[in-house]
Amino acid sequence: MASRDIAPMLWVGLGNPGSEHARQRHNIGFMALDEIARRHGFGPWRKRFKGEVAEGTIGGQRILALKPQTYMNASGDSVQPAAAFLKIPPENVVAFHDELDLAPGKLRVKLGGGVAGHNGLKDMRRAFGSPDFWRVRMGIGHPGHKDAVTGHVLGNFAKVDQAWLEKLLDAVADAAPMLASLKTEDFMTRIALLTQEK
Repeated sequence: MASRDIAPMLWVGLGNPGSEHARQRHNIGFMALDEIARRHGFGPWRKRFKGEVAEGTIGGQRILALKPQTYMNASGDSVQPAAAFLKIPPENVVAFHDELDLAPGKLRVKLGGGVAGHNGLKDMRRAFGSPDFWRVRMGIGHPGHKDAVTGHVLGNFAKVDQAWLEKLLDAVADAAPMLASLKTEDFMTRIALLTQEK
């Protein structure tokens, strides 16, 4: 972990490419990365590693932001070559993704663990041969029945979701320097504070 001070970090937004998927719940990872890159003045998005990449610095830490354009189920085909080229180990990789098992607007961070049926995480684990990357789990809520899950994650955010969604994305960008230094507890606390009901 000591190498993190000099090694770049790879921040991956998980989602599906194309304008038809842009506002879907499954694409909240793309949305988070877009807001982080915008807020922190990253360079322009460029096509590379079967994805779109933008580079910047947050809190003195060099960050490569990556939005795989391989579709969710093949996310590892973009993430693994990017990490290999830049010699970034899995523990310096952060995946931003939708989480059914968290209430809408809630956020948790963890290192490693299972993938809970999330195909993007599953394919990253396959590509790395390791589960030991960070996950920023952003709650989208559960539709209540497993048969409704696909329609829920591939459905667009509703108008009623916009208030908490904008607040969450804004908070993630605001607290990003804490994540860049892997102060994950501080990152979660800051986001909880920024997103609490006024």
